[in-house]
Order: sequence, then C-alpha cells, then structure tokens
Amino acid sequence: MTACPCGSGLGLEECCGPIVAGAPAPTPEALMRSRYTAYVLRDLDHVERTHAPEIRGDFNRAEAARATGEIEWLGLDVRQASASGDSGTVEFAIRFRRAGQELTQHEVSSFRRVDGSWLYAGGKVSGKPPPREVVKIGRNEPCPCGSGNKYKKCCGA
Repeated sequence: MTACPCGSGLGLEECCGPIVAGAPAPTPEALMRSRYTAYVLRDLDHVERTHAPEIRGDFNRAEAARATGEIEWLGLDVRQASASGDSGTVEFAIRFRRAGQELTQHEVSSFRRVDGSWLYAGGKVSGKPPPREVVKIGRNEPCPCGSGNKYKKCCGA
C-alpha cells in the first residue's frame, strides 16, 4: 500500500487517488488534499481541471511543471476546513524544499461547487502563518504565574 502524500494516513488508492483520476471530491478539503497530491505526483491535468472557470485562464501549466520539478514536497497540514452550501474554505500550510531551503506556504483557499463538483476558486497566500497574539503585562499588574506579587517584582524582574 502506498501512503497518500496528503498525510491523511490512508493509502493513495483509498484517499486522493480516485479524485486525482477524475472522481468528484466529496468536500473542499478532499479536493484541496487531492490537488496537493497531484502536485506531488506531478499530475497537472487534475490541478488544471479543478480550477473554477473564472480562474482557469490564470493557470500557467509550463510554470507549474517547472516549479514541481524543482520542489521536494515535505508535507501538508490542514488547519481548518469548512463548507456551507456550495462554497467552502480550507486553511492549510504546505512544507517543501526548494534549492536546498526548507519553506512553508500558508494559504486560505476558496472552493465552489459547480454541477455537483468542487472546484478551486482562488486563495490568499502568505509565506508564514498568522502571527501569534501576545498579551502585554504591565509592570504593576499581578504576575500571571499566580504568586500574588506584582509582575515587576516576580517574573518580570
């Protein structure tokens, strides 16, 4: 059994294989996972046919083929997926190595269901995940460690 590149833990033939071969994806997440798998397998036909009509002309197959030849795919991390009616979103990060450098691409992608099939409708790419939110503690506030002392006399010293 060949493991599916999407990281689901399933075999390729029971996970993304049928979708890459042309079966409709049941969810936006399944389509996104199959698109990642298609890039890993260099099956650009699947990537191209799963673009929504309004963005299909934006796909540069020659550039995609060149890029996939230079990339070693390291993993996919689905952070959040949702669908409501005929639209859905998937937030994910992919890790890859290019020119000896390990990189991460964070994206929030949009999907639309057209005639029963989910299609990729676009996405917003960021080179890194959203920044962590840090709460600033004032010097004269109680220390968050629970000691009962002021922050400046405790952990802030």
